[in-house]
Amino acid sequence: MSLKSQVESGIKDAMRAKDQDTLRALRAIKSLILLEETKGGASGELSADDELKLLTKAAKQRRESADIYKTQGRADLLEKEEAELAVIEQFLPKQLTEDEVKAKLQDIIARVGAAGPSDMGKVMGVATKELAGQADGRVVSTLVKALLA
Repeated sequence: MSLKSQVESGIKDAMRAKDQDTLRALRAIKSLILLEETKGGASGELSADDELKLLTKAAKQRRESADIYKTQGRADLLEKEEAELAVIEQFLPKQLTEDEVKAKLQDIIARVGAAGPSDMGKVMGVATKELAGQADGRVVSTLVKALLA
């Protein structure tokens, strides 16, 4: 079942349950999907990889907004962002723990044959492909730096 059909059925369920937070988040996801499908040069259907990138981007935006609202003391807006983030994360693959990411990165470093900080680009290229959607890029980057140092 494609992401679009999952979101549409989720919208119907949220409407029936009168769950405004879930409904708002699902409508935002559907809007992003429709925009991506109708973007110039797009084929009309999104691949699973494109869907993952779209959801990751939306989740990252919600996290950053939540951080800003937290620092500014806007509990009302923070609550909305966190509710939307929770809905978006239901469609994302499970996030790896820091230890799991570190283990995968050590495996990637061994495969690539990286020796020092100068090989970070090689490692990051492989790591971003393999860990897409499973770990935040910032976390991966700091762990790679630490492991190659």
